[in-house]
Amino acid sequence: MSPQALLLAAFALLAGAMISIQAPINAMAAARLGNPLGAATLSFLVGALCLLVVTLSFARGQVAWGNVSSLPPMLWLGGVLGAIYVTVAIVLTPTLGVGAVIALAIAGQVTAGLALDHYGLFGLATREISLGRATGAVMVVIGALMVRFF
Repeated sequence: MSPQALLLAAFALLAGAMISIQAPINAMAAARLGNPLGAATLSFLVGALCLLVVTLSFARGQVAWGNVSSLPPMLWLGGVLGAIYVTVAIVLTPTLGVGAVIALAIAGQVTAGLALDHYGLFGLATREISLGRATGAVMVVIGALMVRFF
């Protein structure tokens, strides 16, 4: 594996760790605010402000903001799906625990990812579900269930 590939893999691992850390922080905010929707809103507001500062600092003049009004409605779903994920994680983390919520979420991601690949949805290249890929997905689901129930 090249040094660049190792660095990218390290960034992916770090991002995954951040998601695990985010879940209990947001759950604590929900407890203090008295509502998981308030905590999700706080999380997205802070995240949006951070992204705005970074975008204005590093991508000034590179973002075609004039195209926003002509985006197909489906492209707005990214934010909606993110809001749903964060809210569900906030609600489930105190009950199921961080490890189970993250493991089950990853199992859902892998399962959905295989379907997206198989059918080439959203303009992605089609990738068949091979025995190895299906077995890997089943192992992830079994692992997630083991994290939750054992």
